[in-house]
Amino acid sequence: MSGTHGELVPQGGGDPIPLLKTFLLVGRRESCDIVLRFPNVSSRHCELNLIDGYWFVKDLGSSNGTKVNGTRISEQRLDPGDTLAIAKHAFEVCYEPSRLGAAGAPPTRSASEGILSRSLLEAAGLESRRESESRGRGKPARPEQIEWHTDGDSAGDDASGR
Repeated sequence: MSGTHGELVPQGGGDPIPLLKTFLLVGRRESCDIVLRFPNVSSRHCELNLIDGYWFVKDLGSSNGTKVNGTRISEQRLDPGDTLAIAKHAFEVCYEPSRLGAAGAPPTRSASEGILSRSLLEAAGLESRRESESRGRGKPARPEQIEWHTDGDSAGDDASGR
């Protein structure tokens, strides 16, 4: 891993993929930073972005999805040892946050997690969490209980598995 920002180690064997830049486009196209030549990988499948010493992955609307530790995601922080699955191709995420500039507690698991954990009035600074809860709203839903659908299907998974 020397000279890199970490690596993706294919589960089941194969050469590790070095993470050479702080922003990487992953997909089937030759113009991607990490090219995965498999028919079930989208041409532009996902992005990897190094922020404050931690890697984040963002799915780019891929057909066969991006998963972290078996859970389909739209965007999430990748911790060392996590399993990143691009379509059905799984990799162990290997890096050292402290070597990449991480200090203190890790950032939230996703970019949207912070705002989803509070009411809109609280996020806007118009009320405190205590006021929100005392007005009968109760605790807001935890981010891991919320699933966003970008394919227009808000009722859940469709027949194609998306």
